[in-house]
Amino acid sequence: MRIALFEPDIAGNVGTLLRTAACLGVAVDLIEPMGFAWSDRALARAGMDYARDAEVRRHADWDAFAATLTGRIVLLTTRGATPLPAAAFRPDDVLLFGSEGAGVPDSVHDRADLRVAIPLKPGFRSLNVAVAGAIALGEALRQTGWPA
Repeated sequence: MRIALFEPDIAGNVGTLLRTAACLGVAVDLIEPMGFAWSDRALARAGMDYARDAEVRRHADWDAFAATLTGRIVLLTTRGATPLPAAAFRPDDVLLFGSEGAGVPDSVHDRADLRVAIPLKPGFRSLNVAVAGAIALGEALRQTGWPA
């Protein structure tokens, strides 16, 4: 199981997800370009000292990331066809999250093997990406077994 972030915009969200990944024993892929400098203070502040324990791979772009894939891409998206409670996860899935401002382009959306939406109360568009990441990862690990 891995988390992948497509062109993330907000250092604090990445830091939070690095901390989550480190604590739960999953790796993280960062697909560049990112909207902040890798050494950004907000990244360090949100990740605290946990972020340095996260297994992180940085990829120059989508094509470089796609070339490394071995499992399914499970895209978390507001346009998801499968509600999270109905999604069936596999241990080698890559949970992909789009950038905070733009999500993912149609070409990336179309490349996903499974498109999942977290059900929200009517009238609400989306969750913060770090919160959505934690929710989706928690369900995926519940189904596939916690690594630690």
